[in-house]
Amino acid sequence: MSSKFDILQEIYDVVTDRKFNPKEGSYTSYLFDKGLDKILKKVGEEASEVIIGAKNENSDEIRYEIADLIYHLTVLMVHQGLTWEEICNELKSRR
Repeated sequence: MSSKFDILQEIYDVVTDRKFNPKEGSYTSYLFDKGLDKILKKVGEEASEVIIGAKNENSDEIRYEIADLIYHLTVLMVHQGLTWEEICNELKSRR
């Protein structure tokens, strides 16, 4: 059965593919090529943009920025060898 959250795994799978099979012109491949410092810089930038979007109380802006942050966090997860299952298990352990 399909879930609305399947997109997170789909994006993870594409990001993983770009890490191991770089594609010319791919932004994801570019991030992996530039390395951890670039990935972390983008995570920080996107986190700041989420804060600004929330402060502006603009639902369109914050939705867009949260999506960007999740994408960049996914790149970081793949870079660090973490999976969505591990993240979900960590969240479950905090209940």
